[in-house]
Amino acid sequence: IEPSSRPGRTHGPARGNGESSHMARVTYTDWTIPVAQIGSRAGQSMEVDKAFPAPGGIGDTIVGITEGSDVQVRGRFDSIVDGLIFTGSFTAPVHAVCTRCDTPLDRDWTAQATAFFPFEEQPDDGKNKDEEVEIFAGEDEAEDVYPLIDRGAFADIEALIRDTFVDARPLQPLCRPDCKGLCPQCGVDLNEHPEHEHKVADMRFAGLAALKEQLEAEEQGDA
Repeated sequence: IEPSSRPGRTHGPARGNGESSHMARVTYTDWTIPVAQIGSRAGQSMEVDKAFPAPGGIGDTIVGITEGSDVQVRGRFDSIVDGLIFTGSFTAPVHAVCTRCDTPLDRDWTAQATAFFPFEEQPDDGKNKDEEVEIFAGEDEAEDVYPLIDRGAFADIEALIRDTFVDARPLQPLCRPDCKGLCPQCGVDLNEHPEHEHKVADMRFAGLAALKEQLEAEEQGDA
């Protein structure tokens, strides 16, 4: 049974005889995905193609994703000995503004993601320790790591969505690589008016121009 999609609603995991009645409750959210069906044995896979709400904190007024907008998640969870590997893509509507000419750049934005969800560590019985270290050592270093919850029964991808878009977003979005920007004096879009210019006196000759005006005034006075 899938958990409620309402953020903040909690469900306590099943407790067997002898377990403490004060066991920590697990919080399920809109980003929780049931993965118990593939976590029982290595080599199993599960496809994901579903829309999730965008978490908060992705970007700013220049470039970002509005909290709550749909993020289409397409990918796959693969089960290995010590966890789950997620590989896929996230697509979401991004609001952005060209940093040179202020042109709105609202469009769908796709970012690729690969993440490792490790199972909870089990007591080491000393068997095949060296083999497992050789095969899986460095997994945490190679991929982004996110925890599974409720004894590995669920994966929560909220942080993964946020981190993926935050890392991938451009710091200075442009409408095009050769954007000419705006006129610094009057704000005219130089992409639409490439011939636009202002005649500006060369300040190096400003003193001579003032002297010329003074001499011309003196000549007129003598006349």
